[in-house]
Amino acid sequence: MIHDVWLAKHPYLQCAADFHALVAAAAAGISNARAHTPNFDNYSGDYKAGIPLLQSSHAAIDLEPAQAILVSLVESLASQPLPEKFAGECRVLHTQLRGEINAPRQAVAWLLGDEAFSPAHPGLLRYLGWTALARFLSPVVDGFGSWRVEEGWFRSYCPTCGSAPAMAQLVGIDPGRLRLLSCGCCNTRWRYRRIGCPFCESADDHCLSALAIEGEKYLRIDYCQSCRAYLKTYNGEGSESFFLADWTSLHLDIIAGDRGLKRLAASLYEL
Repeated sequence: MIHDVWLAKHPYLQCAADFHALVAAAAAGISNARAHTPNFDNYSGDYKAGIPLLQSSHAAIDLEPAQAILVSLVESLASQPLPEKFAGECRVLHTQLRGEINAPRQAVAWLLGDEAFSPAHPGLLRYLGWTALARFLSPVVDGFGSWRVEEGWFRSYCPTCGSAPAMAQLVGIDPGRLRLLSCGCCNTRWRYRRIGCPFCESADDHCLSALAIEGEKYLRIDYCQSCRAYLKTYNGEGSESFFLADWTSLHLDIIAGDRGLKRLAASLYEL
């Protein structure tokens, strides 16, 4: 219901919504493979040291099945009735991933920060790659969220994959209200201090300002007056999967850019 109401109010997001739904449907029809949850206790030392889960040798998460899911997803979309631009990019990307035996492994490593791979269409690979990885890693993300002590990770990057936060969420009521940061790649949410910039890490009480958006009850833009970076913020609870999806608030990115603010997290929608 919220999906239809939101699009009726924001019709300019319809194209993004349609593409998001098409890719999600294609991914859902490919594989039910999910990552095995590791023994997080073996990783506890790296957690305390600030090493993201997927970058730790002690977590031992096998990402090879995700490589096959990614290739199948690209192949499936290459045969879909997409707009010609996306269809052409899918075909080129599929050829690249099938062209070398190590290409799928290198593509997944690229998603995690290894720059040795040079994708033909990095924006599309980032979107499709994280669509595949997020589905595959969902039980790990859930289990990791239950295991970790949030007070042990007041860091400005995702504890699962190491990405910068795409959005934030305010939960609870004052004076005990909490701020969560949200990863736009693997969908992890983690606690961060209420005051301070998660990008330049300024702890100045006055460095953060909030920009209210007319007509948006649940969304606002929080930005740092020192580094000019911003975070789209969901000021509510109960509809996290929708309001933290990033595509549902692409108009806030445009508003922020028009005001000279900088998005420092990678966007999966730079296609």
